[in-house]
Amino acid sequence: MNAPRLLLAFSIAVSARLPAQTGTALPRSTPEREGIPSTAILAFVKAADSAIDAMNSVMIVRHGHVVAEGWWSPYDAKTPHVLYSLSKSFTSTAVGLAVAEGKFSVDDEVLKFFPGDAPDSISTNLRSMRVRDLLRMNAGQVTEAPLGITDDPKLSAQSWVRRFLAHPVPFKPGTHFLYNSPATYMLSAIVQKTTGQTVLDYLEPRLFAPLGIERPTWVTSPEGIDAGAYGLNVRTEDIAKLGLLYLNRGEWNGARILPAAWVDEATSRQTSNGSSPTSDWDQGYGYQFWRSRHGFRGDGAFGQYMLILPEYDAVVAITSGVRDMQSVMNIVWDKLLPAMRPDSLAPNPVAQRALQASLGALMVRTPAGRATSPIARRVSGRWYAFPTNSNPLGAVALDFTSRTPTISVRNTVKGVVRTPFAVGTWMRSPIGFANGIERLLAVPAQPAVALSGAWISDSVFTLKVVAPETPYYSTLTFGFHGDGLTVDAEHNVNFGPTKLPRLEGRAEAASAAR
Repeated sequence: MNAPRLLLAFSIAVSARLPAQTGTALPRSTPEREGIPSTAILAFVKAADSAIDAMNSVMIVRHGHVVAEGWWSPYDAKTPHVLYSLSKSFTSTAVGLAVAEGKFSVDDEVLKFFPGDAPDSISTNLRSMRVRDLLRMNAGQVTEAPLGITDDPKLSAQSWVRRFLAHPVPFKPGTHFLYNSPATYMLSAIVQKTTGQTVLDYLEPRLFAPLGIERPTWVTSPEGIDAGAYGLNVRTEDIAKLGLLYLNRGEWNGARILPAAWVDEATSRQTSNGSSPTSDWDQGYGYQFWRSRHGFRGDGAFGQYMLILPEYDAVVAITSGVRDMQSVMNIVWDKLLPAMRPDSLAPNPVAQRALQASLGALMVRTPAGRATSPIARRVSGRWYAFPTNSNPLGAVALDFTSRTPTISVRNTVKGVVRTPFAVGTWMRSPIGFANGIERLLAVPAQPAVALSGAWISDSVFTLKVVAPETPYYSTLTFGFHGDGLTVDAEHNVNFGPTKLPRLEGRAEAASAAR
């Protein structure tokens, strides 16, 4: 190892042994003190609340201080959130640390780490694929390797690494951009191969503990390798902390956590991926970071954002559940950035109080309608059974007459599950009926849920199910017709279809959900 690398590895090793700031929160300040009018942040929050259907949280950091933060109930500050591809920026950080420690180089060939998993016939392009190509999404593939669950028995018997290496590489690595989550998985596998630890364990003393990021979790492959590209769960403030670390070029409270040179390299344009001046997906790609029209970012499916804005000395962390991810960033660019001033502003306690009141009252939209119906007592507690299907509803009963209304679901897997709901607000439960959200990618097997319902007509009741650890909610519409019941359901977002098949059930004789 040459002298500069030795010194760099030593500095990283020292920083890894710094005392952990367990649970340390970022410092708080007022918007005006950090150069943003409270009125401008209030306008941003109101625009986001009205224009975006499923905002989950927002945290605005300026000059190293949190100046505004809010969670749309039933989301809250303490609950970790599914990050999806925002996980990639954490994996990139692990790669940067491992490279600094001399574990491997970005110019190492990928096959070097997995000789036993190479296909029988190794193409020239596969042989030339390097770590750098994985980082910048330039691996030379035109489709993603089929990782994850598969019905193909031949594939299911192979490790994810072997599947990736067997996937065609028609382009010379470094010449063709493809957003490629399996490539990020390979980075996670390389970190684990060279350090003997999962990315999660490797980052614990080097990143999570110094930044005060507590109890993160990460989905793993069947081989016990962190998914890398997705599957990390942390809190909104933890997203802001990583953003602040990168804003400060790898320095945290005066200590060097990550080499500044790595930060600069990882967040610069390593790959050209488009030319539209109005798209934040056409500004270039770094090492698992996107370039943006303003600064750079990590982001994840359905609206998980870590917006890093060096020009403004600011970080904006957002979690949400949206189909149009560009729309959320547009509101930040249009409403928030123009209001940022270089110097402190005069205090405005009236505006600050109005902002705090608005932030404290944020709530995911509940179903609009009435608290009761003329048929509520007649149908309350009756079991309605459905033909065998893949939907989690085998039979359902809605209790409208008890002090706390509930939905009871019966199926052969879980028996009877009773979950309370509210009208006009949210009733949160640590576990309960999630209408299949628990089966979606990277969602906990038993997610927390929050339910709210309303009668939208005399015979139609709508129930909304939010999973506050995720970007998902599911809306169920129950139509009562004599002894019959129809159920139409739809998720707000999904990697596949959002609308579930209609269910048609019949009331069971003399039944009650007691």
